[in-house]
Amino acid sequence: MDKETIRSQSGKSLEDLSLQALLAGELTTEDFRISGDTLRHQADAAEQAGYRQFADNLRRAAELTAISNDEVLAIYRALRPGRASHAELVALAERLEKEHQAPLTARLVREAAEVYRERGLTVDES
Repeated sequence: MDKETIRSQSGKSLEDLSLQALLAGELTTEDFRISGDTLRHQADAAEQAGYRQFADNLRRAAELTAISNDEVLAIYRALRPGRASHAELVALAERLEKEHQAPLTARLVREAAEVYRERGLTVDES
């Protein structure tokens, strides 16, 4: 992937992201968000270099670029041990898969739900 093909979430190229453009008010915070495509390309490169776990993390990150920051923070909070029930985590995984087309992240949440339940790290569901 060369710098001409790298785009931000808003579609800006690296050349568009200049200090001059920022000072002129031509850029917003959205222009500095990485795109899912860029993360998927980075994941492919990581996997080819033998970094499978890192590639998996980048692919999950690519899925999350389509989700609002507030919702990503809510997912993070739910995944903290002792913050959610097993059922809540499973429901979160279902929502990630069905509403956000994020199957890799959903799989991670399901795995966490099972491990947390086994280790007593979910909140009481009674």
